[in-house]
Amino acid sequence: MASKHPATIAEYIQAAPREGQPHLLRLYAILKSVAPEAKEAIKWGTPFFVEPRFLFAFSAHKAHLNFAPSAEGLEPFREELEEYKTTKGMLQIAYDKSLPEDLIRKIAEHRLRHVRKREDDAFW
Repeated sequence: MASKHPATIAEYIQAAPREGQPHLLRLYAILKSVAPEAKEAIKWGTPFFVEPRFLFAFSAHKAHLNFAPSAEGLEPFREELEEYKTTKGMLQIAYDKSLPEDLIRKIAEHRLRHVRKREDDAFW
């Protein structure tokens, strides 16, 4: 990443490794379509979507990107994620592999529903 700290997600993607930019742009488009009203922010140098609490984040690295929908966001999809490198709350996708768009959309939609349900439950 460049030494200048990006202020927007567009700047973040533009500063990312060139080979990752197509994946990052597509990932951003998917997340934006799932949560169009979510607030976008750069926190700790990473793109975040918040509505009103953390929904998901992503980050660019030299040869891969990370999609972070939290442990709660990934847990229901563990079987589908077996062929990917994951941590408790993060999915890693190499730039030389296809972006699993349908799976990312399902995870993001699940995460959004989960966060909204928690907000509704907290309200009552």
